[in-house]
Amino acid sequence: QVQLVESGGGLVQAGGSLRLSCAASGTTSSINAMGWYRQAPGQQRRELVATIMTSGGNTNYADSVKGRFTISRDNVKNTVYLQMNNLKPEDTAVYYCNAYRTTWGIKVDYWGQGTQVTVSS
Repeated sequence: QVQLVESGGGLVQAGGSLRLSCAASGTTSSINAMGWYRQAPGQQRRELVATIMTSGGNTNYADSVKGRFTISRDNVKNTVYLQMNNLKPEDTAVYYCNAYRTTWGIKVDYWGQGTQVTVSS
């Protein structure tokens, strides 16, 4: 099992910055990748924001955040970060940390409790 604890959300004005953190504990050696998803108000679906592979550090970003958000990781601390710059009102959402592992071809997802990010115009 993997437990994820997020921190760093809050209220910020448009154009501002926030940094989210997600600390993983438990069976962290089994994690293939970590990342961030978000769920905007009134939306039922979580959308991918950014991911980073545990091995190699390859990253992937949603088009809407490219050039503004940066995902990084500290493998010693088992922590992943999301630096969000030039925030826009449309970035307002609950941000969820995600980790997954793949065992015998089966993908298992783990989720944090979510942290609210609100960007005012």
